Amino acid sequence: MADGATGDRATFTAMTEGTQADWAAIVRTGMAHQGEHVDRILSHLKLLGGDYGGFNVDRLEHSLQTATRAHRAGQDEEYVVCALLHDIGDILLPASHAELGAAILKPYVSERNHWMLEKHGIFQGYYFFHHLGLDRDMREEWRGHPWFEYTAQFCHLYDQNSFDPAYDTMPLEAFTPMMRRVMATPRQSIYRKPQAA
Repeated sequence: MADGATGDRATFTAMTEGTQADWAAIVRTGMAHQGEHVDRILSHLKLLGGDYGGFNVDRLEHSLQTATRAHRAGQDEEYVVCALLHDIGDILLPASHAELGAAILKPYVSERNHWMLEKHGIFQGYYFFHHLGLDRDMREEWRGHPWFEYTAQFCHLYDQNSFDPAYDTMPLEAFTPMMRRVMATPRQSIYRKPQAA
């Protein structure tokens, strides 16, 4: 039964009227759609195809190339998925694209990888901000942070050099199973009970 069809739905018209039975129906319906978030993210990622934004390759190719380089260097699946989605916000939220990718993956990745995603835009600026009249050393604000070098290495080894139209990039289909595994179950979420230590 489609989600909008009558059936297993809550009966309240205001949350103040909700019952445990209502919320059980909502949870059951949500469980029936488990995993579809990955399909939606993939659909949005595909929108980056054909958008060059002035670069030598389109934004999807850049994302795939970044993930391919990370994968071939032996990074784990979580890191590779971060590399794949690091610029997913480029066309939806260009003024703060890094934060969007970080928000999407926050429930599924380590704090270190989340920080890397969130800050990579500023760290990537080291390679071009000076050409725009900006401070290329903006990242220095975080010098001394435990994940400073980790993020700088992501940008240097995988991000800043992934604009090569001749690179042998892996297809999106190669990364889809990784996305499904990494994003199968949130590690942390306000909608999950904390795990016992």
